[in-house]
Parts: sequence; structure tokens; C-alpha cells
Amino acid sequence: MLKPIPITTPLREFNGHEQCIMAAAVFPDKRLVTGSHDKTVRLWDLETGVALKMEMHRGGVSRLAVSQDEQLIASGDLNGEVVVWHGETGELLSQPIEAHPGGWISSLDFSPDGTVLATCSKYGITKLWNTKTWTELEGRPIKCGDGTCCVRYSPSGEFLAIATSRIDIYNPGTRELVASFKGHKSHTFSLVWTADGTRLLTGGAGGDPTIREWDTATWKQVGDPWTGHSNYINLMVINPAGTLIASVSPQEGHVRLWRVSDRQTVAIFEHSLGPEWATFSMDGKHILSGGNDKMISEWAVPNIINSKILGIMTARIACIDGDLSTAEELLTQDINIDENNHTSYAHRSFVMARKHNWDHAVQDAITSISIQPSLIGFISKGIALCGKGRILDARAAFDVASMYTDQDPDTIHFLLLIKAIALFNAGQHDEASLLLKELAAGCPNVYTRPYRIVEAYLHVQLEKALDGAHYAEAADHFIAAVNSNNSSSKFNIHEIYEDLVVIFGWDLKCLWLTTHQKRCDALLQAREFQDAVKLYWSMMDSSDENTMADYLDWSNVFKEECSALCIANGDIALAASEYDRAIDLYSAAIALDSASDIVFANRSKAKLEKMLWEEAVLDAQKVTELNPSSHVGYQLTHTALHGAKRYDEAIEAFTIMLSKLDDAPEVQIRSLRQQYVCPSQAEDAIRRAVWIELENAPLRLLNTSTGLLCDRAAQLNSFKMSSEYNELITFPTKDSNLRTQRIKDVVATYFRCVLLSHRWEEAEVLLHDIQDKVVYELDGLGGIAKLQSFCKVVRDAGYYWAWMDTCCIDKKSNITELQESINSMFVWYRNSALTIVYLSDIPSSSQPGALVGSAWNERGWTFQELVAPQVVIFYQKDWSLYLGDRSPNHKESPAIMKELEDATGIDARALVNFSPGMRGAREKLQWASKRVTTLQEDIAYSLFGIFGITLPVIYGEKKQNALGRLLQEIVARSGDITVLDWIGQPSEFNSCLPAHITSYTTPPCALSSLSEDDIQTQVSSLRQNPTVVDSALELYDRLDYTSAARFANCRLHLPCMAFRVTEVSLNYGPSQETQYKVKADGLRDLLITTKELNIHSRTRPVKQTFLIVRPWDRSLLDLPDFANLLDDTESEGDYRTPPLSPSDDSPSHSPVKQDGVDLELRALRLLVRLGQPFGAFLLARQRGGEYKRVASDRDIIAQVKDMSSVQDLLDIKTIEIL
Repeated sequence: MLKPIPITTPLREFNGHEQCIMAAAVFPDKRLVTGSHDKTVRLWDLETGVALKMEMHRGGVSRLAVSQDEQLIASGDLNGEVVVWHGETGELLSQPIEAHPGGWISSLDFSPDGTVLATCSKYGITKLWNTKTWTELEGRPIKCGDGTCCVRYSPSGEFLAIATSRIDIYNPGTRELVASFKGHKSHTFSLVWTADGTRLLTGGAGGDPTIREWDTATWKQVGDPWTGHSNYINLMVINPAGTLIASVSPQEGHVRLWRVSDRQTVAIFEHSLGPEWATFSMDGKHILSGGNDKMISEWAVPNIINSKILGIMTARIACIDGDLSTAEELLTQDINIDENNHTSYAHRSFVMARKHNWDHAVQDAITSISIQPSLIGFISKGIALCGKGRILDARAAFDVASMYTDQDPDTIHFLLLIKAIALFNAGQHDEASLLLKELAAGCPNVYTRPYRIVEAYLHVQLEKALDGAHYAEAADHFIAAVNSNNSSSKFNIHEIYEDLVVIFGWDLKCLWLTTHQKRCDALLQAREFQDAVKLYWSMMDSSDENTMADYLDWSNVFKEECSALCIANGDIALAASEYDRAIDLYSAAIALDSASDIVFANRSKAKLEKMLWEEAVLDAQKVTELNPSSHVGYQLTHTALHGAKRYDEAIEAFTIMLSKLDDAPEVQIRSLRQQYVCPSQAEDAIRRAVWIELENAPLRLLNTSTGLLCDRAAQLNSFKMSSEYNELITFPTKDSNLRTQRIKDVVATYFRCVLLSHRWEEAEVLLHDIQDKVVYELDGLGGIAKLQSFCKVVRDAGYYWAWMDTCCIDKKSNITELQESINSMFVWYRNSALTIVYLSDIPSSSQPGALVGSAWNERGWTFQELVAPQVVIFYQKDWSLYLGDRSPNHKESPAIMKELEDATGIDARALVNFSPGMRGAREKLQWASKRVTTLQEDIAYSLFGIFGITLPVIYGEKKQNALGRLLQEIVARSGDITVLDWIGQPSEFNSCLPAHITSYTTPPCALSSLSEDDIQTQVSSLRQNPTVVDSALELYDRLDYTSAARFANCRLHLPCMAFRVTEVSLNYGPSQETQYKVKADGLRDLLITTKELNIHSRTRPVKQTFLIVRPWDRSLLDLPDFANLLDDTESEGDYRTPPLSPSDDSPSHSPVKQDGVDLELRALRLLVRLGQPFGAFLLARQRGGEYKRVASDRDIIAQVKDMSSVQDLLDIKTIEIL
């Protein structure tokens, strides 16, 4: 067994980290990235030893990963957070991602295409992250059990291996478990795939510290375990050539270097303290390692020749270099020194065979065998005999050679490879190909790559010798075979197959490079630009300086042509909005080192369209670097920084851009300056938009983020400190209309406010309780708890602002604020983004229907809080959703709206589609009539918004006065007399108004009406009498010119038809009610139920003057434009603007022109309607000549005796009522 080489002294050491270095990875440009428990990531230049310190982690860095395109670095820490950095610059690309809260990151790995990052924690959860958005991919995380130590993608990305107590193999696309097997006796600590993906190697824990090899086709173990470690294997890495593996054991204090071919330890790198990681340099000539010693150590990989056949010979280097004369001379010297040196004779036979001196080669082989029969002697004889064409004798020599292999599988396999090549060179192509195929098929426990490479090389040589048409195809096949190891790594193929170079003089490297060159040209012609560039750089990375010099002319031509094509096609893709393709094409051009500022600008534009903000920033900065005098780079930088929400930097870039435009020598460029708004102008526009938005918002608002109560100034200041404000200041658009709309949208969204509707209880929180205090920090009792819960619900719903009536109004010391708040409250609720209704009397266990019995439905203020908002959500006592209804608007819930309809008696459609204003005033009063308020004046104040009225708030005035002022305003503005239709006690404010709102509880008396046919019949009858027609026209004209009802100084001026009462007498009937029989001129006798008349005699004549009046209703005129005369037509947006009050000076005569026939018809229809029963008032004349209404306990229904007696209807007057 080979004795390992102990290595104790590194070539170099790097210092910088303050604590244990836990992970590292190398880059092709001689850089190294490391992560440490000191919470930093460092990017090292291995030539200078200088490191860039990258800080963002809040816990010690535990793992690192680098994407294959080297553009991304991911670092994970002990807090379970992942941070992403730019692979070239080290710039931060993301804020810490809470990948595994509470569990440290035990492993990271990028998918081969770089689109996914796999992370796992010690607690058995593996997650997959989108590397564009840094959000978790859809689907459940992979649960693998505690102790997940390692996660690794296969080279093709087909599999994801996860190491725990078992080894689990997943399909990362579907997350389906492909295979699961027990790898080691206890846990599996580390994983590494061979570059061709045919093997998975696993490292075990302390109970089984071995390396095991698994066939990825069957998931069965291959061969015996690799032994040598005595404690757990923390990490394994494979060198670029795929021939060596380094394994790390912290407890042992060293790194082991294994040879893949025979699974033997060939070197041990000793450390002063336990290493945690190791990695190979890209050329495979060095190992870098580190760990608890806080240092990075660089070690030289020893030159270990793995040749069981040729060993170490003096002429080996000369053979490799093709200097056969020197090789012959050196070997002859060895023979002259020792004539019995059978090895030197065999080696000289190889040299003679390469020189095609076959006779000499045969003689040297025979001499070697005669001195001492050996494996190398019979191989040399077989090759020499093949060269002479003695195939049978050659086969015999190779057969005898197999007797000297000690039955070592590797030696036997290599012998058969040499035999196949020798036979091929002797023209036995079919036999050689068959032998190679049989070797590959019959040896499942060894790597098939050598056979594929040999077969492919021989195929190329055959096509070349025959000048075959399939040479290019054969060359591609050879490239594929060689690159199956690692297509992107630098490696010297001569080092892998030196024995073949020594024996046969194969120039594998030259062929590999030549085929790459031709393949690059072919890909370019096929317009597969990205693949051509990728292959080009693979070729360049694998070439030394001499080789690159040989290909310099071709390289320059290729780069120039490929760059031009990539740029031209990138421009086409960008114009066609094919942004991914444009980015790829521009990237290919840039990779060829021939890009201008225009190319970087165009790639930045494409990345902006894909919202790749940070990447776009880097390209834009490159533009400014290449062309610092141009505004374009700063314009792109501004847009990208804006998208990345780096607003301060965006403003700075924008300011520089404006200065560049101002200073541009070209007039056309300077004219572009006019298209942009400077930040100060944007601030003014934003300020105006904010004040417009806040006009219809409460004066004080609770900031749900800070928990502070804010006045207008504080609200504005909060906005200025927000990312939304910064986003607007830097909004990149030339369109002023678009900017204005954007400002409106952002401001409206930011200031969305959520209002609370609730029933006041004891210990409600007031303004002074929370002034200058953080709501969330107060003792959560009573009203404070309610407020805190409300704010949290609002905050969790994504809103910044909340309002609660108990504590957001200064009710004590600021009368103006109180008055403005009450008059604006309906508007606030109407404009709220959401109104939350808190039902403190509905427990969480409530059943459907519970809402009907809630006291919230009975309160005065909650009426407008129900009908005003567009969006309402009901919460129960424990702040859970009522009925568990998670719909965004409970006004759209049929079940909840049915309960509200039952509770309020208001049709659900009316509740949803409620419009404030005068329309349907009597019905609105009826809806409010059963509601109660704690303060008696509030029954009126709570209705101001319902009717769109603004009035002074005078707490301390009588309830009748407050209600009277409201009703007076309704009549004054609208002329609507339906509000005078009530039953109950009269108000001290005015006798035509009720003392209590409950008087509206009874709906207006429903009077029978004539059908259209009956009206037409009576109109036809009346037309027969010309006198009646004339009187009807006179009546119509007088009524048309009659003004609407109005109030002045608490006195109602009521236009009406008056009927003089001629007799009032008591009427004794079976009812206990006091009834009076009333006679009036032109009316049928009627009964009036009232306690207001003080008449005790049935026959005593009436001394006081009474009138029965019919209040004039202009709708009887049957005018088509009647609705336009009322303010009921106000739109939702202007309902707060009152119409002009009607007056005697401005009669309400209809402006509609009517011909005689139409007017006559309207007059007769009016007469018919006036002849029907109507609701009447009983008025009593006072000493000053005014009247008072005599309130009745029932509706007074009157009817004219004869509708043809028009004269009885002509007593039309406006009566002043106290």
C-alpha cells in the first residue's frame, strides 16, 4: 500500500479573520471567498493577499456557496439567515433572508444553472429559493429529519442529494424522492459528486468515518469503503481533473488527499488546529484550507504519478515533450550503465516505436523480456509487433502481459486500453472499437470516461486519416468525452493521460484545442452566440500562454465577429421586448471584452425591464465609467437605484443627470432637460397631493407602525420619512400626467385610513390618555386593550393609519376641532379604506344571527358608520372575524347583510348603496327613529352627514332645538315637506316639527291612489265642462308659481291649500282616545284624534280660528323635470354643497314650455289628484295672526267634497307657522 506523504508546511498563509473560518470557495481569477464565525465574509485576492471585508450577518457565518457563473455568492449563518453578494464586486444583493429562523445554516448549494439556491438547517428542513426574486419557490420545504448536514446538486441538476442519518436523493423540480438509502452506520456528514455525475461520494460521522462511493444509476455502493479517517469527515472536494479528492476532519487536525483511481491516501496536510474546510485551486495545483486556526493555508499538491506500468523514468519528460532523440539518448545511457536494466530496454522500445523504428523496438522488447519477463516488457513487445503488422504475435504478447498484472483491476484495464490502441494503430479498427465497448460495458465498478476518451480520440484519428466527411462530428464527440469531467475547469489533459502520451505520442491537448476552435466557429455560424462564447472561454481557460499565442490571430477574429453579431442581435431583441435574450446576447459581447458604454447601457435597459435592479445598477455605473460626460449612465443609474429602493442614491444620480443635461454641448441633448422635474418641483407636487388627500381625512390619526397619535404635521412628516415618499421623489418618468397620476396613487395608498365603529363602554381611552405615548406600550386594560387590538388588526392588514373616535378628537379644549369632526365624520367614514366594526357584545362562540341582537345596531352614531363606508368588516369580542367570514368586504356577504337588514329594518340594498343628501328624507328619519344616544343632542348631530348638512354643534342646547335645527335645514334646503309628516308631540322649536325623532317611527299613511285608467276616465269627464277646464288651468298656474316651503327664524312659511274650519265638536265613541269631529268648507267631515284641543262641549261653537291645510307638493304638477328642482340629484362627490334656499322672490315656476293641449291635460290630471284623500294638518290661529300646528295622535286624512268645485281649492296661501 502506498504510504501517504506528510506535509506540514504550507506555501503561504493569509490572516484577517478574527474567529474560526468555516467555509470557502475559489474563483478562476485567483480569488477566494471565505466566511467566519466573526460574522464577516471576505473576498481575497490570492496574488496580493488583500481581502475585501463584507459585513451584514448578525450571526457567525457557517456556510458559503458560489454559483457556477461566479456572479453570486451566498453565505449562511448561525441565526438561520442567508445573505447574497455579487460575485465580482462583493456588493450586497439582498438584505438578510430569514431562511431558517432558529436553526443555523448547515449547507448551501446553487443549482448548476444558478437559478435556484438550496439551503438546509440542522433541524432537517431544506428550502429552495429563486435567485432572481430571492423568494422561496412554491411548494413545501423538503423535510429530511434532524441532523441535515449537507445538500448538493448533481452536475446536471437532475438530482439533489441530502445527507442526514440517511442519504436522500430528490428530483429538485418536483421534490419527489427518487432514492433513499443508509449510507453510513450513523450520520452522513458530507457529499461530493464526480464531475460526470456517475458517482456520488459520501463521508461519514465518527461512528463510521469512511468515504463510500455510490453508482448513481443504481444507487448501489461501488467497491469497498475508503478507510483512513478516525473521526467524522466534515467536507469533501474533488479536483478539477477529477483525479484527486480532499477530505477534511476537524477532530483529526488534517486534510487527506486521496487518489480516485485506487482510493488510496497519497498525502496528508497537517494543521496546527482543526481545519473546517478545503478547496482546490482552479488549476488543481494547490489546496487551500483553514478553520480553527483563523488562517488560510495554501499547500502545493504533490506530483503523484499514477502509473503502475511505466513508473518514473528518466526520459519521461522528453517523451511528453516529443523530444524522442533526447529520450533515446537518456535511455541508452541508462542501458550502458546497467546492461541488465530490463525496464530501460522496454522504455527505449516505446521510443523506437514512436519513431516507427519497428525492428529496433522489437529487439529492445525481446531483450527486456530475456533479462526479466515483466508487464512492461510484454507491452512494449505487443506494441512493436503491431507496428510490424504481426497481429497474432502481438495479441499473444498482450495476453502474456496480463499474467504480470497481479490481477489488479486498474492495471488490467489500462493494459487492455493500450492493447486496443496498438491494434487500432495496426489497422485493426473494428477489433479495437469492439474491445473498448466491451471494456466500458463489462467494468461497471470503474470509471467509463477513459474508454470514452480513447474511443473518441481514435475515431478522430480514423476520420482524419481517411479524410472523412465526419471529422467534425468525431471532433465534437471527442470534446464531449473530455468535457464530461468538468467543461469549465482549467486542466492539462496530458497530466491525466500521460502514459498514453509517453507510449503513443498522442497530442490530446492540441486536438482538444483544435476541435474547440472549429466548434466555436460552427456555433457562431449557427448563431448560437452564447454557447460559442462559453466554449471559447473554456478553451482559453484551458490554454497556457504559448498555446494562446498560437491561436491569437484566430482569437482576435473570432472575438470581433462574435461581438458584432451579439450586439446587433441584442439590439433586435431589445427592440422586440425579448429582454432575457437581449441580456444574454449583450452579456456574451461583454464577456469578449469588446463592449462599449452603449452595450452596457442597453443591457442595463433590458435588466430594468426585468426588474433586475441591482444588476442594472452595475451596468449603469459601468456606462458612467466608460462615458462620464454623458447623462445616459446617470439616468440609468437613477432608474435602477429607484427600483432597488435606494432612494438617497437615486436622488444623487438624478441630480448629476440634470447637471449633465444642462452642461451638454449639444442643443438637442440640453433640450431633454425640459422633460424632467427637479426634486424640489416634485416635492411641491407631492405636498399639494397630500393636502388634497387629507382634506377628507380625520385631523388626528394613529400611526399603526409607531403606535403614536399624529396631527397633520406629524402625518406629513411620517410620509416624508417613508420609502413611498422617496420613491415618488425619484419616480423616473418624463410624462407629467403620468407623474401626477403616480403621485395621486401613491399618496392615496399611503394615507389609506381605517376607522373604527364601536359602542362606547366604560373606561374608554381618551385623547389625553395616549397623547405623546406609544399605544402598544400602555397597560392593555379596558379601552386601551380595545385600541391596541384595533391598531394591530389595522397594521397587520397593511394599513399605516387608524382612527378611533374616543381618542382621536380633542373634545375638551378645542371646540372648533370637535365641531369640524362631527360635521366631517360621515365624509371620513365614506372615504375610509376600511371601517372595522367591533361588536363587544358578540362572543367568539356566536352563531349566525347574533348580529341582529347586538346593541351596536341601536346606537345613533353607528347609523352613519354603517351606511357611509364602502368597505366594512365585523369583528367579535375577541377580535376574530364575525362568522369567520374572511371576505374583504362584509357588505358583499349575503348572510351578514341579511342579518343587518333584519336588525335595522332597512333593505340590504339601501344599506350598501346609501347616498347622503335630501332624497328620501322622511325614510331616512324613519331609519334613525329607533336609535339612541348618550347625549340627547347627538341624536341630531349624528344625522348631519346622513343629509349632507353642516351645522354648528352646540352641546347644552335642548334636544328639541338640535333636532329642530336639523329638520329646519332639511326643509330649507330641499323644500321637502315629507319631514312634516309625523305623529306625536310637537317641538318647542316649531309646532310643525316633532319633539322627538321617535315620531318618525310610524311610516307615512299609505293612501289609496287612482289607477291610470281611472285618472283618464275622470279627466275625460271633466273636459266636458269648459268652466271646470278654465278653473283647472287657473289653479294649475297659481300652484306652479307657488314657492316651496322655507324656514326663517324658527318660523315655517308653508305654501298650502287652506280650508276654513266651521265647526269642531267632541265625538264620543267606543275608543278611549279624544276625538273631534271637524267640519271645513269644501271638505268632507273628518275625525281628528288629539289631546291638544281644549274643547269640552259637543255643541259649543268654535271661537278660535282653525284651518285644515293641504301642504303643497310640487310633484303633483306632473312635471318631467321636477327632480331637477330638488337637490336630491347631487352626485356622490358634491353632496356637501347646498343648493340655494327657495324664497318668495324666486318662485319655483317651471321653466318648461308647454303647449295648450299638454298644459290642459296636466291641469285636469292635477284636479283629479287633488280630489283624492290627502294628509292634512290642523292649524290654530294665534293672537298675532300666526298659526300653530295642532299635533294629532293619528294621521289626519281629508278629502274635498266635489273635485269639480274648483273654487273651493283656490284658497292657496303661504301660512306662517310658529
